[in-house]
Amino acid sequence: MTHNVRASLIVVALALVVIVFPLVVTTPTYQNFAILALMIAQLGVAWNILGGYAGQISFGHAVFYGIGAYTTATLVIKYGISPWVGMFAGGALAAAFALAMGWPCFRLRGHYFAMATIAVAEIAQVVVTNWDALGGAVGLSLPMQNPGWASFVFNQSKVPYYYIAAALLAITLAVSWWIEHSYLGYYFRAIKDEPDAARSVGVSLRRYKLVAIAVSSFLTALGGTLYAQKELFIDPGSVMATSLSIKIALVAILGGVGSLYGPVIGAVLLTAIEEGSRVAFGGTGQGVDLIIYSLLIVGTAMFSPEGIVGLFRKWQRPRHGPVAQGAD
Repeated sequence: MTHNVRASLIVVALALVVIVFPLVVTTPTYQNFAILALMIAQLGVAWNILGGYAGQISFGHAVFYGIGAYTTATLVIKYGISPWVGMFAGGALAAAFALAMGWPCFRLRGHYFAMATIAVAEIAQVVVTNWDALGGAVGLSLPMQNPGWASFVFNQSKVPYYYIAAALLAITLAVSWWIEHSYLGYYFRAIKDEPDAARSVGVSLRRYKLVAIAVSSFLTALGGTLYAQKELFIDPGSVMATSLSIKIALVAILGGVGSLYGPVIGAVLLTAIEEGSRVAFGGTGQGVDLIIYSLLIVGTAMFSPEGIVGLFRKWQRPRHGPVAQGAD
């Protein structure tokens, strides 16, 4: 069996597991865990396009998430526009904002760019917090009337949100797979690994960095819409916090930056830690998950800079014995 056939069978098997999961596991707690894992995995895969493939580490992705959430909520509340339309409007607005932000910020390299993204996200959060038209610090509550697929509101069961989250993750993975196997993937990796060499052969660094951040922000904003419709309430602290930006980056870094499925693995692990610590410690253990996150980051940096995916690759490499020096 060839590697491609084996990989295809694994993907089909995993897809079937995802499809039947809520039909077999009907406990709301486990279904909610799966929804949260799918949602953060989708954000991690979207972040990976910019931070993993193109090597531009962003700690401000929550601003794109927030743009998606606020665009959808505002269009629904003030103009009665369908959230499905608002989802793509929010994605387009987030991409436009990302291009405007990226044009000056991509003059910076390395940790300077990362710090710039934090600054932009913090400024955006302050602006929204003081913007009365967007609810300010109080936030926005979305209507709950007329539940169903048309209104993107489901009161009786959370299973529809599960399938929407799974569909968004599948779309984001498909886009990432296409990028990885197209000329964009080669350009992104060249920009990440050898920027000077890439420039010398005619690759426009800024242009393709802008492409990466536009695609990444668009997909991130789609996740923001899903959060707004699932929770039916948003505020700056829930959709634009710096801690959210760090969590989005962390799932990719822990799972394996620059790999297709690394962010998904990281998302499952971090969601399990977060939910497990909440169940085990309740309010008395607030912050335990952050301690575990920190330890995981230190361990990953020390023993497997390529993340969990890197560990799998090391285990799969054949171990050869000493090479013979020649016959007597």
